[in-house]
Amino acid sequence: MDEAFGTIGGLIRMHAQRNPARPALMDIGAPEDLLSYGDLDRLMDRIGATLQASGLSAGDCIAICGQSSKAYAAVFLGALRFGIVVAPLSPSSTPDQLARMLADSQARLFFVDASAAALINPCESSDPARIALDGSGYGMAFESWLTAQDARPSPVTLEPGSPFNIIYSSGTTGDPKGIVQPHGMRWVHMQRGRPYGYTPESVAVLSTPLYSNTTLVVFFPTLAFGGLVVLMPRFSVSGYLEACEKHRATHTMLVPVQYQRLMASDQFDRTNLSTFVGKFCTSAPFPAELKADVLRRWPGGLIEYYGMTEGGGTCILEAHRHPDKLHTVGRPASGSDIRLIDDEGHEVELGHAGEVVGHSGGMMKGYHGQPAKTREAEWFDPQGKRFIRTGDIGRFDDDGFLILFDRKKDMIISGGFNIYPSDLEDVLRKHPAVLEVAVVGVPSATWGESPAAFVVLRGDAGTIDAPSLREWANERVGKTQRLVALDLLDELPRNAIGKVLKRELRDRVAAV
Repeated sequence: MDEAFGTIGGLIRMHAQRNPARPALMDIGAPEDLLSYGDLDRLMDRIGATLQASGLSAGDCIAICGQSSKAYAAVFLGALRFGIVVAPLSPSSTPDQLARMLADSQARLFFVDASAAALINPCESSDPARIALDGSGYGMAFESWLTAQDARPSPVTLEPGSPFNIIYSSGTTGDPKGIVQPHGMRWVHMQRGRPYGYTPESVAVLSTPLYSNTTLVVFFPTLAFGGLVVLMPRFSVSGYLEACEKHRATHTMLVPVQYQRLMASDQFDRTNLSTFVGKFCTSAPFPAELKADVLRRWPGGLIEYYGMTEGGGTCILEAHRHPDKLHTVGRPASGSDIRLIDDEGHEVELGHAGEVVGHSGGMMKGYHGQPAKTREAEWFDPQGKRFIRTGDIGRFDDDGFLILFDRKKDMIISGGFNIYPSDLEDVLRKHPAVLEVAVVGVPSATWGESPAAFVVLRGDAGTIDAPSLREWANERVGKTQRLVALDLLDELPRNAIGKVLKRELRDRVAAV
């Protein structure tokens, strides 16, 4: 891991040679049917040989759409070893989104399982050839597709700039963009795992999906250091806690809403989680009070990553080392250059807020086939150094920790004043009846925009109603911040990785 560049395929080969019997991959539903490093290494070669026999070569693309499984992971890894680019697609996409992502990626083969069944038939005529990972009948059976076990693939030389995967990140906009991440960027991600206790004895329980960059932040380092990855096809509080206790989990990746549900469960305090070394979080705002609760009750370190799937700079908060900085997302990681710029693209003075931009050794090559959008995502300093724009507004404190306010596009401008939804969300979270909250800007004939809130109440919230809660909040905020509306929901709309879909909330509120 001290080398300037290496590959995940090479590391797995090394572990297979050193300790072929060590477990590498396990499906939660079939713990007895695991893949050892020796098994995984051979299967990756067999997959590579089959891809090459199917006419694919380095730089070509395959797509995968399904739930996390050993077969999914093996296809992903086998393709990468031989320079095949992987586009992992979400089974929660709409049929139209899936069709657009398949066309954009130019995938030559499409690996699916039954979870994608509702999506693949509407776009059947334009699909590439399909292989069914689970034998579900939605394509050629995976075992039938594989070539002979003794088939020998042709070796491929990979460079740091060789494309690794295309991650489609619609964020919360609904417009999929293909983020091309190179092998060099992923190598940096794996190296970043060195301080966090990954060893051949590590066990990572992963319940977030493999098509998400969030999951891959822990998936690849665990395998890079020779540990075991336990894959869950979907998250449930009870299933997750049982898996962590049974398999003596040491590492995990969860998004904030999953931490929230786990900490609120009666089962949590009855579960033995003493084997944990590191817990990770990324992808969405992580409230300081929730971080504090995790630190109090869950053994092991808590590490929050702040960054973009597009790459650029990363900030890391080791919450267990800095319990007084839980309101921040940490300091720039080693090798990350994080700066703040104003609307004209000039760096702001220390202590002032601005848009977060970042540069590091881990940066996307660009959006696949979208050079104009790539240019929109870039900022160059006066010396020509390339940065990735995050669209987030933040400020550095005196100790160099980054405090985030909001997405630039989510900031509300009311009567000429800037209102950060996160400020109002923090106020509402202090009410004992509030479980979750999201604030959005809605059109106002008088002020241009005004803030409106959507709230999920706790189960024991009592009889509080929306008007009373809005009045309570408005008594605690400035005049320009007062809420014009507050609705109670059973749940907030989220994408598959836990981000609140604020565009859907805006659509629910008529102009006021």
